[in-house]
Amino acid sequence: MVLLAVGVVALAAEWVTGGLATGLIAVLIVSVVAIIWIAIMGGLEARRALAPYGLLKPGILWLSLFFLAPLWSMFEMSLSSKKSRFDFFPKFTWDWSNYTKALTDYAPQFGRSFLYASIATILTLLIGYPLAYAIAFRGGKYRTMLLGLVAVPFFTSYLIRTLAWQNLLADAGPVVSIMKTLRLENILEWLHIMDNGRLINTPAAVIGGLTYNFLPFMILPIYVSLEKIDVRLVDASMDLYTTASGAFRRVVLPLSMPGIFAGSLLVFIPAAGDFVNAKFLGSPETTMIGSSIQDQFLVQLNYPLAAAMSFVLMAVITVSVLIYARFMGTEDLA
Repeated sequence: MVLLAVGVVALAAEWVTGGLATGLIAVLIVSVVAIIWIAIMGGLEARRALAPYGLLKPGILWLSLFFLAPLWSMFEMSLSSKKSRFDFFPKFTWDWSNYTKALTDYAPQFGRSFLYASIATILTLLIGYPLAYAIAFRGGKYRTMLLGLVAVPFFTSYLIRTLAWQNLLADAGPVVSIMKTLRLENILEWLHIMDNGRLINTPAAVIGGLTYNFLPFMILPIYVSLEKIDVRLVDASMDLYTTASGAFRRVVLPLSMPGIFAGSLLVFIPAAGDFVNAKFLGSPETTMIGSSIQDQFLVQLNYPLAAAMSFVLMAVITVSVLIYARFMGTEDLA
């Protein structure tokens, strides 16, 4: 099964061409036919032995064709070089300078991306956990309706929701007007939320957009974890003379950690690579790495550098997730 997947990747990534490609296709077809023949002629035991691999085959082939092959092609592109902007066919030359340039020239964008994503993740947790808790333990017969309200934003385009925030945070928008009416400008300026009386085109606007757009991804996993908790465990802790806060800290919170972990990943990973909020709610000083990658791919046409930046982003996110998983002790969350 692994060899079949490698063969599919080799064909999709054009590792082999011409006669070798034809021969590899023939080998793959023969292998598949042989597996089917063994399953038919080998009897019930053979089919039982091959059944798990047969169930895995569609997923493995799909991931090989539409994930591993494009990933390899992008890695190959990240080590390629081009003579000019209009050289649409960069040549693979093991050009590691693309990674050096990505890490040096775009360090501020990487830093802002992970900073904004981290703050947005924390804010979604602070907002989402009480909401999920209220729905799970206090929702009653309205629980389904409340969950529906959480999912309502998904019915609208991500871009439309961000543009709506652009209107809300505009200089003449309702949010700024309320802040001025309540005379909160000085406090918000001191907190670096507003800049010269403006909310739009500030880091706070970008972080606010990220928080709003990804909030459901935090609420839903936490709700699933909370909904599985047996309320009798809380009652038992109260019978053992603990306080309400102690019951929450020692019973509810530990049992909801899988949801917190899942929600954090679902928010942080896409938020770190987001470019829509930075484009419409931010300014050149709040550019995130997603915007720079998009610019290099579609405007500058510098595919090798854009691919290198993408790989650096994936590598940093992967390392961050592994460290976070180790810190959370995910082996104990099951």
